[in-house]
Amino acid sequence: MDKIISENGDTAAEGSICGYDSLHQLLSANLKPELYQEVNRLLLGRNCGRSLEQIVLPESAISLSSKHDFDLQAVSFSADKEQMRNPRVVRVGLIQNSIALPTTAPFSDQTRGIFDKLKPMIDAAGVAGVNILCLQEAWTMPFAFCTRERRWCEFAEPVDGESTKFLQELAKKYNMVIVSPILERDIDHGEVLWNTAVIIGNNGNIIGKHRKNHIPRVGDFNESTYYMEGDTGHPVFETVFGKIAVNICYGRHHPLNWLAFGLNGAEIVFNPSATVGGLSEPMWPIEARNAAIANSYFVGSINRVGTEVFPNPFTSGDGKPQHNDFGHFYGSSHFSAPDASCTPSLSRYKDGLLISDMDLNLCRQYKDKWGFRMTARYEVYADLLAKYIKPDFKPQVVSDPLLHKNSS
Repeated sequence: MDKIISENGDTAAEGSICGYDSLHQLLSANLKPELYQEVNRLLLGRNCGRSLEQIVLPESAISLSSKHDFDLQAVSFSADKEQMRNPRVVRVGLIQNSIALPTTAPFSDQTRGIFDKLKPMIDAAGVAGVNILCLQEAWTMPFAFCTRERRWCEFAEPVDGESTKFLQELAKKYNMVIVSPILERDIDHGEVLWNTAVIIGNNGNIIGKHRKNHIPRVGDFNESTYYMEGDTGHPVFETVFGKIAVNICYGRHHPLNWLAFGLNGAEIVFNPSATVGGLSEPMWPIEARNAAIANSYFVGSINRVGTEVFPNPFTSGDGKPQHNDFGHFYGSSHFSAPDASCTPSLSRYKDGLLISDMDLNLCRQYKDKWGFRMTARYEVYADLLAKYIKPDFKPQVVSDPLLHKNSS
């Protein structure tokens, strides 16, 4: 499908349609070109009435991708030209990756291995001119929260810990804002743990943090063994490149969570995740794209890659036999836009860097076009929610009187 074009005209690895690699291959191989283009229009949408344009990347970024064997894709979202505002184009990147060493390796070696793996990917983003870069959920460690074993807590670190210091140097070097989701240890409050995204400014400073709002208790995702719901609300971080927010993983299943970031003025919302094919893959291409449409902002969806095998088998109270892994983390990171267009996704199996130029003027243009904010009935929703959270809440259900008559 869409290929990355380097400055000398070479092409890099192919992408997939929102994670559906096999679907893309099937369609492209069996449909006539004109029919395939129509199907592609429905799957990926149209940005300002046309397909997304490819970005020409510097040879240094292409070379890093080839040398270190990671997927590299780059496309551009545009907006209509305005008379009163100049374009507000920002270059944004997403990184997905597998762990570097087996989960049985010493913990410090595992973390260092991930640092070493990500360094050339961040370098590629830097030389490609990325302004804002987001990493995957709990990127410094294996996603061990299925095991319920306490020893994995050793990966936790303070907001200004080792991973932040590692990224601060790179943020400053490349004039790049970096969103770093980590397992946080709150030293000042009893050393409790949080699932936290640290926002590192383009000058290497810490802008702030956001803690995961919604904690899953489904299947193997026993995360409340380690941390509970966050206490930071729905902050939007104003950076030199735009207003960004972070809806961590399971929060993407909650429409009001997406809404709250939009009400606070987000222009780009990142969704760093760790999710597996057997649980959520059919939902993956839908939820973020719907959030981008409904809230008139861009969404960057990131998911880790690979199967992480743990030394001790575990169960999850669902009747399934004990096992040693979550399942396959299916990658498929992608961007979605307010106009319902979305990028092809990164690989389902391979580390990758996805880059997108996006004109943030598109956010206001689609607020004006659809009028979702103007036509919303927030006072009605607020009244219902205020009633719902009270113990004496009664649903507003109007029953057919004949139902009761027939039952008697």
